[in-house]
Amino acid sequence: MAFKFFMRRDAKDKKITTPAAPKVEIKAPEAKPVEVQKVEQKPVAPKPAEHKAEQKPAAETKKDGENVYAFIDASNLFWGGRSSMGFGVDYKKLIEFLAKEYHVTKVFYYGGVRIFDYEYSVLDNELINLTKLEEHLKELQKTAVEKDVIAIERSLSKINFYKILENYGYIMKIKPAKVFYDEDDENEEKPLLKANCDVDMTFDMMRYMQQYSGVVAMTGDGDFASVLSYLKAHDRKLIVFSRWNRTAKEIKTVAGDNFVDFEKLRSVVQQYRR
Repeated sequence: MAFKFFMRRDAKDKKITTPAAPKVEIKAPEAKPVEVQKVEQKPVAPKPAEHKAEQKPAAETKKDGENVYAFIDASNLFWGGRSSMGFGVDYKKLIEFLAKEYHVTKVFYYGGVRIFDYEYSVLDNELINLTKLEEHLKELQKTAVEKDVIAIERSLSKINFYKILENYGYIMKIKPAKVFYDEDDENEEKPLLKANCDVDMTFDMMRYMQQYSGVVAMTGDGDFASVLSYLKAHDRKLIVFSRWNRTAKEIKTVAGDNFVDFEKLRSVVQQYRR
């Protein structure tokens, strides 16, 4: 009887404990939906990266304004060449020096050449094609009189020099030289060439002004005092290279402490003959 009693109690206990099982089923399903909602909110975030990409052009524009341009008035600075200056200039060393020491990104070289009957007009708004001019003068030289043959040879020599500078990286601004005649000691006509590039150089300084923050002016001509003063007043850093004894006092005044006597560059840019 005792055994039967315990069996009944066990059966009763099972009936009593069975209703407790559903509690586990109620807790489990409701915990997961909260985590699913958090995961779905993550893809909304990539906007900051798109915002940064839009800001890049502004930084590039600022960088462009940090350029330094050099303008060389060749007829003034290098007038007379080696005989006048006392030394020859290695133009490859010069352009490398300007890039290294003054961070110059563009170097404009202004000069002239006699073109004879070569067809060219400044109204075409194009630079002289030195290669085509060279070809033309070589053909002209074949039938020219002796006096003109020598003059043409001088132009060809100058064209060859200009093309070398072009290969070094100079931006050549060459214009036709006008011919004037004077008499030499023997009362014979002597041709004098003049290519006044002052207006061209001034014009380029102004039209490229928004592209640079600094300018290296290689001239001592007082006619440039006004434009250099204007550039300085508009926050363009100014450096002037010239020969002290061939520089107008107006240029020295505008440049102030930023005037460099070209003679001091002798050890840096001198051309040594082999």
